[in-house]
Amino acid sequence: MKKVFAISLLLFCSFSLLAQKKDYKPIVLGFYNLENLFDTLDNTLINDEEFLPSGPRNYNGSIYFDKLDKLATVISQMGIESNPDGPAFLGVAEVENDTVLNDLVKHKLIEKRHYKIVHYDSKDARGIDVGFLYNPKYFKVEASDKLYVQLPGGSKDAYYTRDILWVKGKLDGETVHIYVNHWPSRSGGEKRSAPGRNAAAQVCKNHIDSIAKIEPDAKIVIMGDLNDDPVNESVAKILGAKPKADDVTKGGLYNPWTELYKKGTGTLAYQDAWGLFDQIIISYPWLNKNQKGLFFYQQHIFFKEYLVENQGRYKGYPMRTWDGNTYRGGYSDHFPTYLVMLKEVPPAKKGF
Repeated sequence: MKKVFAISLLLFCSFSLLAQKKDYKPIVLGFYNLENLFDTLDNTLINDEEFLPSGPRNYNGSIYFDKLDKLATVISQMGIESNPDGPAFLGVAEVENDTVLNDLVKHKLIEKRHYKIVHYDSKDARGIDVGFLYNPKYFKVEASDKLYVQLPGGSKDAYYTRDILWVKGKLDGETVHIYVNHWPSRSGGEKRSAPGRNAAAQVCKNHIDSIAKIEPDAKIVIMGDLNDDPVNESVAKILGAKPKADDVTKGGLYNPWTELYKKGTGTLAYQDAWGLFDQIIISYPWLNKNQKGLFFYQQHIFFKEYLVENQGRYKGYPMRTWDGNTYRGGYSDHFPTYLVMLKEVPPAKKGF
């Protein structure tokens, strides 16, 4: 994780040098897997028994509100070195419903940002969905929908997985399309479960292609816990996300996480190996730095020492909420990720 800190410090220094030449408006876009953010109420439509007071985890209000405290702490600090308002929007995964999202955005640590939410219930077997938080100061929602992912037969034990959330809106006046993903897990083995993630990638790619027919220069953001690394087939081949910006052409996608992954940097750990499942991938129009609109500047894994487990069998991993059925009191088993976008402020508007 020292690599993460060193990379972040280098990028921050380069931002300072760039800012000395011109004035820029920075905007932060983030993603965070919240690791089982459930309320304490019984929902008969899903299998949430383990997250009830009567369940094996002895889940209760004290744990729930402590969990909200931990998540709000992280969100309140993400990206503030670039913009004190933090993420203009934040994709999230592993949430039970809109109730938990509304409780989260009302938390005292982030309530002044006035985050709004976009959420749809899906038929996921575990009862978890993705969601979207946005600061209306920076982003205005114009349309949204959920994209159903049909799992191939035999790829997973469960019949349903999470829907993909598509949101269209204006980010600082520019039209942007965001896809929030939580692709099928590797439960049952990476090889056996891969067709499920490939199917999710294809659903996302098909929708992007349909947008491109109408808006060929659309600014696209694909974010989520993909349960695959940047080099896996779902990301590198089906989405076609390239690791080098210079190799991306019109209609293509850029993955700023590939080189970090190859150097051993990750957002989660399993059997003492780091994976980088939590990715934010962007389309070609974000890469032109000589434009009036927003352009890509930096990628970050949000890393603080307090997010790292300091004891037990998961020492050195992201400090998780649960160790089996025992409440560990951590944050999440994933580190959040975010991008910094910049927009040049014309000389006449300096000081805005």
